[in-house]
Amino acid sequence: MNKVQLPASDVKITPITFGAWAIGGWFWGGAEEKESVKAIEAAITNGMTTIDTAPVYGFGQSEEFVGEAIKGKRSKVELLTKFGLVWDRKSGHIHYEKTFDNQGNEVSLYRLGSKESVIRECEDCLRRLGTDYIDLFQQHWPDSSTPVEETMEALEILKDQGKIRAGGVSNYSMNEMEKAEKYFTLSSNQVPYSMVNRGIEDEVVPYCIANDKAIIAYSPLQRGLLTGKITAGYKFAEGDHRPTTPFFKEPNLSRINTFLDKIKPIADAKQATLAQLALNWTINQPGITCALAGARNEKQVLENLKAAELNISDEEFTFIRNELDQLVLEI
Repeated sequence: MNKVQLPASDVKITPITFGAWAIGGWFWGGAEEKESVKAIEAAITNGMTTIDTAPVYGFGQSEEFVGEAIKGKRSKVELLTKFGLVWDRKSGHIHYEKTFDNQGNEVSLYRLGSKESVIRECEDCLRRLGTDYIDLFQQHWPDSSTPVEETMEALEILKDQGKIRAGGVSNYSMNEMEKAEKYFTLSSNQVPYSMVNRGIEDEVVPYCIANDKAIIAYSPLQRGLLTGKITAGYKFAEGDHRPTTPFFKEPNLSRINTFLDKIKPIADAKQATLAQLALNWTINQPGITCALAGARNEKQVLENLKAAELNISDEEFTFIRNELDQLVLEI
């Protein structure tokens, strides 16, 4: 898989990146370590060498699984992780009240981007990942309780110390990016983007194209919905948060599955899955640098890798876009 340059850095990443949220277990109904580690190892072996994780994905579990999987392979991989969502201390910006960690303990999440906290989080990430540097360190969500210049100063310090190679943000609006950019040269913005969730096309995409910023698309399969496997009556594991989100509720679920039925012949003609078609569509949209593809096991990794090899014609892209323009969701 040919790598792409991350702006304002010498980091190169794969256009389809291993998304490690699901292996954290939290919000996904649990995860098993042996299968998770094998999945990451399979990704690296087969050329998907970029891995995106975060402390909050399983309250350290995802980063620890990644750290285990990359032992002896650090020079072969690009590690992307995050900061700014904490559960062991409080701030004035609560993010998610009363959830449960992987041990069943009740916790609340807070957004915190203070200089002291960012530097502390970086050290914790380095320890869990078993490395002495992070390729891309991203603020997970904007924090209204901390001046953005303070957060960006922390990134500058960490970059000067060689503990991070590049800094970015996640879930930032165009205006928030503009403000942060006054204090630090951002490499990227990681934002939700999929066939059925295209809100960033209005402002974020044009801004990033004009200002040479990478867009890392997360949830390109809309948390598994665009695989076509989730239909009415689908049984989710205990603790899986997806059925409470708007895309998985009616009438959206049925409307999205009707759309998938219309584009399935394109996938079938290429002996591909709907998931592979959706991933390929995503990485070929204007401004998109890479898409995060989650996987719980080796089989899913190999399926995701094949997505980059699909050859979708202009006529097929136009057909998909026309069908999407007619898709009305209640979000």
